[in-house]
Amino acid sequence: MSSGQERVLKRRIHSIESTEQLTRAMDLISASQIVRAQARFEASRPYVDGIAKVLAVTASDLGPSAPFRGAPADPRRVLVVTIVADRGLCGAYNSNVLRCAESLMRAGEAAGRAYTVVAVGRRAQRFFRFHGRAIAKSFTKMTERPTYADAAAVAAEIVVPFLTGQVDLVQLVSTRFSSAGVQVVEVRQLLPLAVEDPLPGVPAVPPPPAAEGFYDFEPPAEEILASVVPLYAEAALYSALLEASTSEHTARQRAMSAATENADELATTLRRLMNRIRQDAITNEIMEIVGGAEALRLAGRGDGSLTLTASSGQD
Repeated sequence: MSSGQERVLKRRIHSIESTEQLTRAMDLISASQIVRAQARFEASRPYVDGIAKVLAVTASDLGPSAPFRGAPADPRRVLVVTIVADRGLCGAYNSNVLRCAESLMRAGEAAGRAYTVVAVGRRAQRFFRFHGRAIAKSFTKMTERPTYADAAAVAAEIVVPFLTGQVDLVQLVSTRFSSAGVQVVEVRQLLPLAVEDPLPGVPAVPPPPAAEGFYDFEPPAEEILASVVPLYAEAALYSALLEASTSEHTARQRAMSAATENADELATTLRRLMNRIRQDAITNEIMEIVGGAEALRLAGRGDGSLTLTASSGQD
């Protein structure tokens, strides 16, 4: 290999090593953020559980015909909330959620439903614009460390259309965090209150047994339910944002760990290739030197025989 090709290999190895340093740093950062995000998600559960219990008890007093409860028989206007990351470098985390949302809307449109999109995360904004879908509202810079104020801002965009009858159903497409090794993309009913699963990740709360007493509502249960629905939406979205944030950091840590390993393997392979080619070049140089020395030795032996012949001729 020529010296120019060797320089190309050296530049590639240097570039890969620089990339490896970045991916290793991102791996460590994501690993540290996973613990914090999971702790915040777990800390939010008592409030979310409390809202779920209030809704379950209030709705149970009104019976099966309670407003804002159950699944619409034939929803025609559906609002879809998607939660993804603002950045990439997290494997298939973003694409899995967005493809699921796109498949959901295509299947619904084939059944005659009309969809409105609320996009949380810059990647969702780009994806839906690329596919030509109108976005009612988009939110960015809130997925890595979401706050309750962020959830309230998103909830404000979905509660008003639902309460005023502009949409029949609100669905949430996001990633549910089960463990460090399992994160699943799910479509969940956000509004009206699902009987089977009132909040993302929170089991349904049955009405209290008669032995535990009864509840007296003031003001009436209908008014309480209407006032609690916005709080429920905020709590549900806050829980989903924290869950998605934990899943995002986990996916990024896994992707950066794999990228670091791949970069290390590639750099090792290129070093071995460069060393082997360099050794081949050194071997060729040694062979040329040995060959030249042998040629000089043979040439010197030939000059001596000619000189002796000339001397004997003069005698």
